[in-house]
Amino acid sequence: MKKKVLSAILCIAMVATMLIGCTTESPTSSDDSSSDDSGSEGGGKKIGITIQNMENAYWAGVMSKLQEILDENGYDATIVGCSENASTQISQIENFITSGCDMIMVHPHDADAVESSCQNAMNQGIKVMCWDNEMENTTANWVLDNTELGKEIGKTAAAFINEHYTADNKAQVCVIGKPDTQVLLERQQGIEAGLEENCEDNYEIVATIDGVVNNEVQSKAETVLQAHPDCKVWVGVGAGAMIGSNTALLAHYGGAGNIPEDVGVITTDVTSEQLDALQAGDEAVRAIVGFEGSNTDTAQACFEMFEKILNGDFDDVTGEDRNVFRPTMEINMDNIEEIQAGM
Repeated sequence: MKKKVLSAILCIAMVATMLIGCTTESPTSSDDSSSDDSGSEGGGKKIGITIQNMENAYWAGVMSKLQEILDENGYDATIVGCSENASTQISQIENFITSGCDMIMVHPHDADAVESSCQNAMNQGIKVMCWDNEMENTTANWVLDNTELGKEIGKTAAAFINEHYTADNKAQVCVIGKPDTQVLLERQQGIEAGLEENCEDNYEIVATIDGVVNNEVQSKAETVLQAHPDCKVWVGVGAGAMIGSNTALLAHYGGAGNIPEDVGVITTDVTSEQLDALQAGDEAVRAIVGFEGSNTDTAQACFEMFEKILNGDFDDVTGEDRNVFRPTMEINMDNIEEIQAGM
């Protein structure tokens, strides 16, 4: 008799589970439907993602992999770029709210400008994740300590400078930043601090330019080389800084294989083009300070953050505890092949 009762209870539970699984709930409902055990199946949840610029090589690569992972796991995901325009990004967030997203990820061009829109999303029951900034109106923030990242880039560049230059033969340095974006300004300031802390009296910054898109940086780097043909060390805040300046230096010195050993580009981000140049060994790229590893590694780590947020892991988390800091790593000849495989 006990077995029959238990069997009946299990049958009722199975039917109830099937009915729940077939029910469509409003993504803005205060009832957290994402706390079920949908896991990697996605549960048909809808995610809107807006990033600073899809023309940036690093962002394009990571977002392509993230889209693949989300598609494979049953999520309905839309990824857009705001072309570094805060008004455009606000409109994108509002469109995601209207379309009924369960979660919105924002990589803000101007974090202060989008706080209100993100608050609007949260007021309607939508979870919000920020990539890069410690925002207030979010469920969680996935961030870098950009000052420390910049210092690590500066320290890596300093090691190169100390190897090749002296007080009597100073390295002429160009810093490539992006001061109108707060996190990149912090990164740029960190680079300059890292150089100062780790260099001897053997360098001078002869130029500072801004840009995160390859061709934009290349054009500005060519102008710097016209004014300072002996500017040989280039440090920057991202992939565009590395690819653009490397291209300009290749033209300046007559192509790969002609780059002097005391010429070097050191930045962060990880793209196939950066890795190819580093691995080749005959271009100006000398070192990369990376994050999780390859595009796939970063996209997978981001996806895991999405699932934690949707599953309610941050629902009762407040203040600075909402900030999840990402690791950094040096990319060198010891690990480059493994990272290349995940691009």
